[in-house]
Amino acid sequence: MEINNKITIIEGPTPEFEPVNQERGYGTPHPWALGVLEGPNFYNTAFTALRTFNSQLLLERCETAWAADLPMYLVYRDPIGLQVETQILAARAIQVEEGELILLWVRNGIDEKKSDIPATPPRHGSEEE
Repeated sequence: MEINNKITIIEGPTPEFEPVNQERGYGTPHPWALGVLEGPNFYNTAFTALRTFNSQLLLERCETAWAADLPMYLVYRDPIGLQVETQILAARAIQVEEGELILLWVRNGIDEKKSDIPATPPRHGSEEE
């Protein structure tokens, strides 16, 4: 069975992303995000809320991919129309007055200032020992 590990935005504007790991005057990221953000690399993590026809189905797709140890991706068009993929770290489906929403927390690249590992690894093939 092939698992669909992408949520694709077919029409509409580019999603608006709010930083999750932005410091809020206390010098630390949002407390719940620390476990998700932990690791040798510090990623710029963002939050977005998207309207959908069936948020529960999209959440189940995320859970299926994660249960199979596959990453889940959000695919969308940037403001100039180029296709962009970003990894989804967490998702939540909610119902609001206007309809259904899926709340997504995504990776937005490595924060080189805070990471322990450089973004570009050193070459090993052509070095003399």
